[in-house]
Amino acid sequence: MSRGKLLGVLAVLAVVAFAGGWLWGGRTQSPPTAAAAAGAKVVMYQNPACGCCGKWARHMREAGFEVEVHKTAELNAIKAREGIDAKIAACHTAYVNGYIVEGHVPAQDVKRLLAERPDVRGITVPGMPSGSPGMEGAYSEPYEVLTFDAAGNTTVFAQH
Repeated sequence: MSRGKLLGVLAVLAVVAFAGGWLWGGRTQSPPTAAAAAGAKVVMYQNPACGCCGKWARHMREAGFEVEVHKTAELNAIKAREGIDAKIAACHTAYVNGYIVEGHVPAQDVKRLLAERPDVRGITVPGMPSGSPGMEGAYSEPYEVLTFDAAGNTTVFAQH
């Protein structure tokens, strides 16, 4: 085999190896798709009087998630049990595939969380920023999605 053909074969193998990572979940993976939500059940707890929580649940359903909603007056107790303090809290708390999803997190970020499986307790959009899923309106403000761990440490996961 000539040197040129050998280099060609090596180039093809490199492309196949890269594509394999993209296709089968390596770090070179493309943006998450509905496959990350397939079979994923979101169990959400919300205050019975909250309207935006229902809009977020609809957003998640439209993105392919199964959503089970529990209206409860014990939401603060759930947050306390999970170690969700005021600086990362929002209006509803949900669980999906072993993670906590706090607040108006976009479905695309939940899909990414499930695809990447980082070693965190969950993700949150603190507060109720305008323009986040369920909080759509006349204007949108920039907001961040944060990861949080058991010690309460946070890192930026996404910016919108």
